[in-house]
Formats: sequence, C-alpha cells, structure tokens
Amino acid sequence: MTAERINPPELSPPQGFSHAVVATGSRLVFLAGQTALDTDGKITGDTFPEQFEKALTGLLTALTTAGGTPADLARVTVYATDVAAYRAHAREIGAIWRRLAGRDYPAMAVVEIVRLWDAEALIELDGFAVLP
Repeated sequence: MTAERINPPELSPPQGFSHAVVATGSRLVFLAGQTALDTDGKITGDTFPEQFEKALTGLLTALTTAGGTPADLARVTVYATDVAAYRAHAREIGAIWRRLAGRDYPAMAVVEIVRLWDAEALIELDGFAVLP
C-alpha cells in the first residue's frame, strides 16, 4: 500500500491520529471490532490501557493474518464506554499504540458508547486497511 497521511495546517495539529489518509492498493481488509477477549472468550484487564492493548493486539493479529501490517491501516474507530477515562490514560494508550503499531497513524475517531456486547468491556477497536 502507498499511504499519504494528510494533516492540513488549517486544522489543529493531530496527536495520535492523521486527519486524512489517501491509500492506494489492491486489497481492502475490513477488521471486525476487537475487545479485550482472551482465547476463552472472557474480558481481561480492568483498566483502559490494559483493555486497549488486548484489543489492539487482536486487531493487529487479524490484520497480519490477512497479510497486512500496521502501516496498512487506513482507518480505526475506538469505541469507549467513558471518553473522559480514556483521555485520562491517553499517554499510556499512545505509548501502547506506538509500541505495537508504530508512528504511522491512520485516520481515527473515538466514540463514547453506553456499553459494549460484553458488559465488562471498556473499549473496542475496529477499522480497515488497504494492502498492496
């Protein structure tokens, strides 16, 4: 994939996301929502950073199994049950992202929701990638 990340100077400087991503490639990979489920189907982790790491690991596992890399991510949506708590852990979450996915950020959004499928889940990530 060729990805051009666009961050116009007329917009606020992005931190942990890109305002737009122009992707050129031949395969689209749509990634289902991932929460902090373990292999037994149970939510793990009590904090936003713990659950974010597990959810991101799941998202990246699905992506790499489909033949992609974190740099191929064009869009990720974060669904959080408490945006204020998510923001309070933004530095930790950002460090987890950089450690697992690098510094090429996709277009992103964080959306507060009432609850997720599993009541213990605090966060869910979904997205799509463009592969070469």
